[in-house]
Amino acid sequence: MLSRAPAPRVAVLVPCLNEEAAVEGVVRGFRAALPDATVYVYDNGSTDRTAERALAAGAVVRSEPLRGKGNVVRRMFADVEAEVYVLVDGDDTYDAAAAPDLIRALEERQLDMVNAARVTDAAAAYRPGHRFGNALLTGLVARIFGSRFRDILSGYRVFSRRFVKSFPALAAGFEIETELTVHALELRMPVLELDAAYRERPRGSASKLRTFRDGARILRTILTLTKEERPLAFFSAVGGLLLATAVALAAPLVPTYLRTGLVPRLPTAVLSTGLAILAFLSLSCGLVLETVTRGRRELKRLHYLRFRAPAAAGRAAREDEAAA
Repeated sequence: MLSRAPAPRVAVLVPCLNEEAAVEGVVRGFRAALPDATVYVYDNGSTDRTAERALAAGAVVRSEPLRGKGNVVRRMFADVEAEVYVLVDGDDTYDAAAAPDLIRALEERQLDMVNAARVTDAAAAYRPGHRFGNALLTGLVARIFGSRFRDILSGYRVFSRRFVKSFPALAAGFEIETELTVHALELRMPVLELDAAYRERPRGSASKLRTFRDGARILRTILTLTKEERPLAFFSAVGGLLLATAVALAAPLVPTYLRTGLVPRLPTAVLSTGLAILAFLSLSCGLVLETVTRGRRELKRLHYLRFRAPAAAGRAAREDEAAA
């Protein structure tokens, strides 16, 4: 009977779309920085030689035809078994040499995610529009879910097994980074952010990120996650806006009613009453959904706790290897 090959302790996950100019450098860089790791390149329907170049560089190449970075990450997290996961973009802009320090921090401090905040002096590597958008969206997430990161849109992160296997991965595109961040914040996971060098893309490589389109999708994701993870705050805000509008519409009518007993501009009075009713219904929805969300969060936390912490998992893997 054939025995199953042991899962690698560290897996490097590289989602790729038309990165033939960069992917070989990414694979070779991480194979040099993490010689015991397995590098997986998931080709997202490339029309160039991305898969061929990755295979030649020594990566395990697989494919995910459903377009979008979120779809690729969901597939990678489901397929690959390891104790530590390194997720990095395939554009060769992130420093592979930083990976050992990120992994060491994860294991020594028993963390679930280490985020690599981008640091660069090259204007072309991190364009002002992207920098401003990142700061804006990071600040919004910090305001709603907690301020623990400076760069929520970084494509370079290290995860524990218990993070990866408890992450639902619902996003389809570049908004996956926001979802990863909010997942960690909502479950109050132990996390850390370390600086890592960021450089320009190699010649011949083009960014797939569209500033306004993808920025709007990320903003929509933040609003959706707010509704789902903070329903009381979300629906209370909606209810407050409706109630304020109702009061503003009714304010000119009240003095006349108190003086004459008549209601002028009846349609306005009806609209104001309807808005006030909707405001209280919105608050009621928020209260009910807050209870539902709490139950969902408890279930996610219990599933997360089924897995061992990174250092404990690493020790167990080494003990199993020694026993074999």
